[in-house]
Amino acid sequence: MNPAPFTVVEPEPGTETAVVVEIPHAGVHVDASSLADMIAPVRCIGRDADLFVDELFASAPLHGATLLVANFSRYVIDLNRGPGDFDGLAVEGGPPGNLPRGLIWRTSTEGDAILPRRLTQAELERRLSTYYRPYHATLASLLARKRGTFGRAVLLCAHSMPSQGRRGHVDVGVGRADVVPGTRGRTSASAPIIDTVERVALELGFTVKHDDPYKGGFSTAHYGQPSDGTDAIQIELARRLYMDEERLAPVPERMQRARTLASALVTALGRSMVGSP
Repeated sequence: MNPAPFTVVEPEPGTETAVVVEIPHAGVHVDASSLADMIAPVRCIGRDADLFVDELFASAPLHGATLLVANFSRYVIDLNRGPGDFDGLAVEGGPPGNLPRGLIWRTSTEGDAILPRRLTQAELERRLSTYYRPYHATLASLLARKRGTFGRAVLLCAHSMPSQGRRGHVDVGVGRADVVPGTRGRTSASAPIIDTVERVALELGFTVKHDDPYKGGFSTAHYGQPSDGTDAIQIELARRLYMDEERLAPVPERMQRARTLASALVTALGRSMVGSP
């Protein structure tokens, strides 16, 4: 039996804050229909997933945030891409271009083939209607509810990243900061939100580098409209902080420190909205 496409966990009544935490890439499930159109090596599914990020932020509802977690692999459909972000090499009749890791991934980050052939338009529509549209409709609804309740909403897009650029990245071999807040050049979130994330990370002893190498994806750009009441910030955590990147396994003592960071970020962002118009 397939799991639900995504899971929503709400805070206890009376504890809610303006924060929504979305985790689009921690899942590894591939449904049977998608599996029939996939030749990706199994290990690639794990290497291209944000493994264990859902565990790091599992306590978010205890700190007043609503948690939205996708349960399926980004190889099925990538929730952090726009609905038209695919090319004709991935989908029959698709537009010209070169989007090997767009809405539909046709190669892994390291260049391994994922699709044995182009998807049909019918298969793309199945994935959009089963996974993509319901997820984003839910996310939009949650943010609208937060704005209605608190006057503003804060979207924390939680991700993880390889600790240094690997094959297929623009920064191959380059070490990355512990925490990379992505706000598309400080446009998707207001200054107090961005400054809060940086302050919390630095106070806990983590290094920070904004927008490098990730500026934020579709969710950050699409929902992050500070002038309309929604701040969106993508948080990339270097995987060395909590896991063995070769074994794709969590390291318990590191996990605890990373959980502390995740909880502190969610708490601080919730408090930053108290009293906001």
